[in-house]
Amino acid sequence: MSTKTPAAPAQQQAQAAPRLPNPGSRKLFRAIEPYIWIAPSIILMAIFIVTPIVKVFQLSMNKVTRAGKLKGFNNFENFTSVIKDPAFAVVLKNTILWTIAVVVISTVLGFILALILNNEFKGRKIARAIVVFPWATTLVIQASAWKFIVNTDYGTLNALLKSLGIIDASVNWTPNPTAWFTWEIACGIFVTIPFVCFCVLSGLQSIDASYYEAATVDGAGYFQKLFKITLPLVKSSLTVSTVLNIIYVFNSFPIIWTMTKGDPANRTDTLVTYLYKLAFYNGKQGEASAVSVIGFLILLICASVYMVYTLRKGDEDL
Repeated sequence: MSTKTPAAPAQQQAQAAPRLPNPGSRKLFRAIEPYIWIAPSIILMAIFIVTPIVKVFQLSMNKVTRAGKLKGFNNFENFTSVIKDPAFAVVLKNTILWTIAVVVISTVLGFILALILNNEFKGRKIARAIVVFPWATTLVIQASAWKFIVNTDYGTLNALLKSLGIIDASVNWTPNPTAWFTWEIACGIFVTIPFVCFCVLSGLQSIDASYYEAATVDGAGYFQKLFKITLPLVKSSLTVSTVLNIIYVFNSFPIIWTMTKGDPANRTDTLVTYLYKLAFYNGKQGEASAVSVIGFLILLICASVYMVYTLRKGDEDL
């Protein structure tokens, strides 16, 4: 007797076998996969960043009522009105001085502190934790603490100096707007140093120790190592921290507002506090938007010039 192999199971196995995906569809998916992953971030940026920027530009070029309704294009009257205001020149000068002083001094001190914390010593972890406290604390609390410290009647600075016998009577540390603005700059430097310190510290820890060993063998001193090895290799970290600092400090609101609110007579105002007063105290939303656009353009130009100069100089060094 001849036996016949049933064909049905073989057909069922062939039908049950998985189908291989089309190579063309796989290539297409690989091409669009990165965009699928970043799509949520792009959507969020479009909603919460791009849309407000477009709205601010629109407000700055239109006549705006106190209720926020647009009344049509007004031939850049918001910009001309702001620029003609005598207070604007004072505010712009304060903003430039505030940004340069805080960024430059905090970068220098943060770099020095990072060099110290990069060394091996007992309690280094505790020291690093202490350094990060000012940056981790909110700016409103920091500014309130500094305002309390320099208070003439019950400030801790006068109390400390009296207890040490340095002064006999309380000193007025804020006799004029210039003094107040100086203390605000000091507060800004204090809270910014930790950010610079840890940015630089991350760059320092990525430097291979063999560079320093080779330089020591060649007879290089401390400052030769600093300028020939350390600075070139942490330049990228310094660039990032400086650009972010320029943006953060330029737009800093809590320190100025908590300590003086820009008073008296806009003498301690920066662009951010000034436009806040225009928008929410005086109801001039169009002019406030114009100040915002001016600040945005200043920031864009300064940050772009700094990055292009730094990167080009880095390429030339390579």
